[in-house]
Amino acid sequence: MNIVNFKKAFVLTIPVFLGYIFLGMAFGILVVTNGFSIDVSFLSSSLIYAGSMQFALMAFLKENASLISILVMTFFINSRHMFYGLSLVERYNNMGKLKPYMIFSLTDETYALICSLKGKKDYENNSILFLISLLNQIYWVIGGLIGSIVGSVIPFNATGIDFAMTALFVSIVVDQYRNSEDHFPFYVGILSGIICLIIFKANNFLLPSLILSVLILIIRNKKL
Repeated sequence: MNIVNFKKAFVLTIPVFLGYIFLGMAFGILVVTNGFSIDVSFLSSSLIYAGSMQFALMAFLKENASLISILVMTFFINSRHMFYGLSLVERYNNMGKLKPYMIFSLTDETYALICSLKGKKDYENNSILFLISLLNQIYWVIGGLIGSIVGSVIPFNATGIDFAMTALFVSIVVDQYRNSEDHFPFYVGILSGIICLIIFKANNFLLPSLILSVLILIIRNKKL
């Protein structure tokens, strides 16, 4: 592993580090306050590694939800990653043996970072992209472990703690809005979300709003 590439990847992932450590801690606290062991935090962060789904999983496990229910909800909650992947198909085809892990580790924050590197030749190499994905997952796992340990020692009222994930999504959107010259996709996303929320309600609006947003952006790009 090239130390120069590691330094570059680490610097790039510092904002994610600050977010994932505290979000991971929130998840770890939620795990133990729901009566599960530290092992659950470690294994879910290592093998599932899907922030919003991990928070939802705690509720499913606590309510003894069926495996089918969990699988269906997992598909809908994480369906947005299919759209992320479409824009990285060509880039990831050159990753060789690293490709399966890169697909597995594609979170919202990792996707945002990788997209921000487009056109920057000094950063667009396989080693840096891999290290970005790996470091981000390490931050998440460590945060979860810290939260689990702290939560098992100090009693916590975990009410509302899962809102930490929503707060991170909001901060990412605001940051991308500030750094982008083209705000059209931002407004399309908001409008699509509102329309689909009204039509499909809160539990079902995510996937339709993503599909609508993508269709509008495809039509717009063809016109341009």
